[in-house]
Amino acid sequence: MVSCGLVAPVVAVSASSTDPLAIILLGPTASGKTALALALASRFPVEIVSCDSVAVYRGLDIGSAKPTAAERALVPHHLLDVTDPDRDFTAGDYARQARTAMHSIVARGATPIITGGTGLYLRALVQGLFPGPQRDDDLRRRMSRSRERRGSGWLHRLLARLDPVTAARIHANDTPKLMRAIEVTLTARRPISDQLAEGRDALTGFRLLRIGLDPARAALYARINDRAAQMFAKGILAETQSLLTRFGPVRPLEALGYRQALAVLRAELSEPDAIAVAQQGHRNYAKRQMTWFRREEDVRWIRQFGDTATALDAALALVREHRGLLA
Repeated sequence: MVSCGLVAPVVAVSASSTDPLAIILLGPTASGKTALALALASRFPVEIVSCDSVAVYRGLDIGSAKPTAAERALVPHHLLDVTDPDRDFTAGDYARQARTAMHSIVARGATPIITGGTGLYLRALVQGLFPGPQRDDDLRRRMSRSRERRGSGWLHRLLARLDPVTAARIHANDTPKLMRAIEVTLTARRPISDQLAEGRDALTGFRLLRIGLDPARAALYARINDRAAQMFAKGILAETQSLLTRFGPVRPLEALGYRQALAVLRAELSEPDAIAVAQQGHRNYAKRQMTWFRREEDVRWIRQFGDTATALDAALALVREHRGLLA
């Protein structure tokens, strides 16, 4: 049995008042999470644990907006560049490694700050995963063939018949999650939602302070548009070509930004059109992130970008409230 990579619905995770503090910075792409984490690091001892499903891969730097070398030199970072893009890396892998990093950070007398925009990784870290069956490559191949014959919506329709509760939680275009949910349901011969409700390994030993960034939508979209354009200006086409040459068309290259860069390299889109598609894709992703994060419990929202003095002051006040150690 292995960790399934799918998570149960949100439940409260209890903590003792004597447990060490861990800070979770969440929010949509381009909202300034990295900037706020670095600003907090200048005020008290912290180490940063990335929560990004693309940044875990070596070589995917521009498209994942990884912290720069200079930023990473300011404060220790964890869960960046942990595997090659031709290797599978699941939410379960992330949860195990992130928990190990958090305990080691506390042992060094620092506070872990978990920051990033991958809601599934965050949920797996905090709420835990349930033990699910091994990956069934033969079943996955059959599902892929069925999807090719019946169209892109087939997997979601199939899951809706098998387990409507889980289907309602998964986006119709999220093929990896749909395939895993169907795989687990068919292998166990019972809905995955029933299995999810029975058990998980929730994070213990930490008091969690969840800080969310929710800047004004129009300003956020302007930053998202600029970031997507800057990816191309900074060389995502060359980065994508290098990855394609080394590893082939691996799954991480389906991520936003890389997918559009691949389309340019294959002469399917012009660069200006690819930028426009990437901008729209990132804006849509930001909407989905906020839908996910609003389901998180006890989030203390800051209606600013993370690189503003107002956001830093508000975050420091929250940390003082929970930690009581800052002047």
